[in-house]
Parts: sequence; C-alpha cells; structure tokens
Amino acid sequence: MCQIDLNKYLDYNKVWAAEMLSFHGDYFDALKEGQSPRALLVGCSDSRVSPSKVLGLDLGELFIHRNIANVVSHTDLNFLSVMQYAVESLQIRDIIVYGHYGCGGIKAAYDNQTNGLIDNWLANIKDVIRHHKSTLDSISDETEKLNKLVELNVLEQIENIKQSSIYKQAIARGEKLRLHAWVFDFSTGLVHDLKKKYNITPSVV
Repeated sequence: MCQIDLNKYLDYNKVWAAEMLSFHGDYFDALKEGQSPRALLVGCSDSRVSPSKVLGLDLGELFIHRNIANVVSHTDLNFLSVMQYAVESLQIRDIIVYGHYGCGGIKAAYDNQTNGLIDNWLANIKDVIRHHKSTLDSISDETEKLNKLVELNVLEQIENIKQSSIYKQAIARGEKLRLHAWVFDFSTGLVHDLKKKYNITPSVV
C-alpha cells in the first residue's frame, strides 16, 4: 500500500475553514458556545460509512458513537457513557442505530472463523445469528442472507438499547425516547428505514 500524504487533509481544512468564514462570519463563534445535537447515532466504524456526509448534516447536528458493526453492548462503558450524556445532559430524544449492507463485522461473525481479539466483540453478533437461525437458514442466496443479518442486527441493537438502565430510567422519568433502525445501502447510496420496510409501529421501535 502506498503511503498517503496526510498533509493534504490539513490543506483542505484551511480551505474549508476560510470558505465557512466567508459564508458565515460567526460560524465558529456559534460552534464554540456548545452543542445541541438533534439525535444520537450509533454507527459502524467502516470508513465508507459517513453519516454526516450521507445525511447532509452540519457540524453539531449529530452526536455519534461508532464501533465494529454498530453493536450496543451492555458491557461497553464507552457507549453507555455516550448514551447517558446524550440523554441526560444533551436532552436528546432520538436515537438511531445505523447499520450498512456489506458490513465486514457481520460477515466475520457469520463466517465464524478465528480472528483473535475481535472474536470477543463479534460474539454479540453471533448471538443475533443464534436467535434468528431459522430465518437465516431459510435464505439460500449468500448476499441476501448477509443483508438480512445486517437488518436483524440493527433491530437487535434497538432491543439492547431498550434493556439498558439509561433507557429504562429515562422512560420512568416520563421522557419519550424515539428509536430508529436505519441501514445504508452502498449500491444505491440510500438509507433504508427498517420500521417502514417491516411495517414496525413506532411504539415497538
């Protein structure tokens, strides 16, 4: 692999900052005052998945947590801390689990090979596979099966959010948290809302 000159990113940054100031003279003054993001997004670390770019959002609009295969783990203090801050301090009421087709973490879990340390993380996805074995076994096409697993994983992570102490305490306080299950499709550039695809009522997700 050839070496990349990372200075080009710094050069781009200078041009971008100058352009932002030319259009909005107080742009950075407003940013430094604090953040009021509209939603918390739990996405995958895949370099091709850029929620802000795909969804057309500006700085400060999304509070984002990313990990391998957008997993919500009850032992992940990093995510739990992010969620608690989002819900309790930033007063965020919309949480998006944002998966994508062609996810390497999903495939690695499905292939069930030995990968080292990451196997401990992939165990979360293997639980999803076990819970939905009959559904997955009924799909013969490999690509369709993996796409289905991506969707099932997103929906399972929604359920994991519901089981977290942060979610339960928020509901007990009378706060209405809205959970959204989205999947990004590389082949079309479109984001699919699984609630609409599977006709899931808002009260369920």
